[in-house]
Amino acid sequence: MWFVAEVTNEESRALARVVLDGLSVGDAFGEAFAYSHHDMRRRVAAGVPAGPWWWTDDTAMALGIEECLLRAGSIDETVLAWIFARNFKREPDRGYGKMARRVLQQIGAGVPWEEASRGAFDGGSMGNGAAMRVGPLGAWFADDLDRVVSEAVKSARVTHWHPEGVAGAVAVAVAVACAWQNRGTEAELARELIGREVMARTPAGGTREMIGAALRMEPETELGRVARELGNGSLVTAPDTVPLVVWSALRSLDDFAGAIVTTVEAGGDCDTNAAMVGSILVARLGRDSIPVEWLEARERLPPLP
Repeated sequence: MWFVAEVTNEESRALARVVLDGLSVGDAFGEAFAYSHHDMRRRVAAGVPAGPWWWTDDTAMALGIEECLLRAGSIDETVLAWIFARNFKREPDRGYGKMARRVLQQIGAGVPWEEASRGAFDGGSMGNGAAMRVGPLGAWFADDLDRVVSEAVKSARVTHWHPEGVAGAVAVAVAVACAWQNRGTEAELARELIGREVMARTPAGGTREMIGAALRMEPETELGRVARELGNGSLVTAPDTVPLVVWSALRSLDDFAGAIVTTVEAGGDCDTNAAMVGSILVARLGRDSIPVEWLEARERLPPLP
């Protein structure tokens, strides 16, 4: 019999749910506009379509992170694996990728999560799935970056054993936590501080290398060039996704809607990219930064367990 751990830090619990709002709105917005991203600005200027905007596996798995934290107070990999597998079985049509489906089906059938995760692609997945869902964790431990890193690693390895998949999760979790820490800091300085911590704490490898390239790229750089040089998630890997997310979030630290529009306009894995950017921006700016009509259009989140 499981129990829900007593959460002594109500601010952590509340901030995790705020970040889930930002993540899920970005996810649902990106999904709604993914097939017309080249025409984004005209369509948004004309008025966004009525809801509901359905969220995808990005939000479904972020809800799993939140539930694990509520139940255990930290990331317990076995508990998290069970939650992921259960949620997938309940709603398998949320847009899960082929390998994610395989891993979650194996876990649901009783295969140990370590075996299922290591077996993906014969060495673990380097996909962006661990990064897309990690926002609530970065919020939960936002006042302790060392803890953010250690918990993000655990959360990633349940399904993404490859070091690059882990690195993507660490980078986004740290960005969320640092965005919250710098919520009162002037944007130019906040960009520097967030970028510095993300680079310092992301494990070495391709993802970190490309984040470095993103941090060297000017905010005014033409979007098509940014997508070509950093990637836009078309490969669905962490090195091809997280750098664009970092660039887009830091470029528009005080503009939730503008950051989401720019991110989706870059194309690629639009819902996943926007989910991560939404996580980072809302941690800094709060729920009120989300346009009311977007929040109302997004499919409702389930209540806390």
